Amino acid sequence: MFYYGGLDLTYLVFAVPALLLGLWAQSAVKSRFSKYDKILTKKGITGAQAAAILLKANGITDVKIARINGSLTDNYNPTDKVLSLSEATYSSASVAAVGVAAHETGHAIQHNTGYFPLAFRRLLVPVANLGSTLGPVLAVAGLGFGYSAQVESYLPFFQMITNIGLLLFACATLFYIVTLPVEFNASWRALKILKGAGVFTDKEELSGAREVLWAAAMTYVASALGAIGNFVRLLLLTQKRRRR
Repeated sequence: MFYYGGLDLTYLVFAVPALLLGLWAQSAVKSRFSKYDKILTKKGITGAQAAAILLKANGITDVKIARINGSLTDNYNPTDKVLSLSEATYSSASVAAVGVAAHETGHAIQHNTGYFPLAFRRLLVPVANLGSTLGPVLAVAGLGFGYSAQVESYLPFFQMITNIGLLLFACATLFYIVTLPVEFNASWRALKILKGAGVFTDKEELSGAREVLWAAAMTYVASALGAIGNFVRLLLLTQKRRRR
């Protein structure tokens, strides 16, 4: 790490901006959703109905639409082919609810068309889950034991442990990066099909949905920046310790 006046400069440079962006994005999502959740669609179409219309318009008949608990817990599970909509989305006819439902439908369309970034992200899930928790532990443990090792012949082993930790954490970071095109593309598809399928009838509805989805996309940008920042900090830490 690099310090100035007792401050960790790498934290200030890499972690703080992502943290601030994340806090702003979360606030923006709640604010935009709250605003457009009060504005009903001209046709009175609910989130669940919009999802069904958009799936049918794209020739997708094997995806189930389900209602789940919570707020903004909407998701699409490509393994089970289930499009889950939260209570705030499923039965609401608001612009915000329809926009969110369309976004998740965008993921179902990605899956149906074989969108490569989505498939690649699915492959990364197991190693990314492992890497986000075990990666930093192995990297730091390898450094610590290697730094305190009394027998020089043990150093290559501890360096290998550190490298494995870095590799695992790199995979977790890559997952967050690959998530960006997946989410942005799903939002782009959502806005396109909402207009094309006639769910929205004027520019104001489309503009409202765009605001909600754009704010949501910023949360993924913040997560990706945070992951990259943490990986760079860990990498700098390992390089600094190795030079000692």
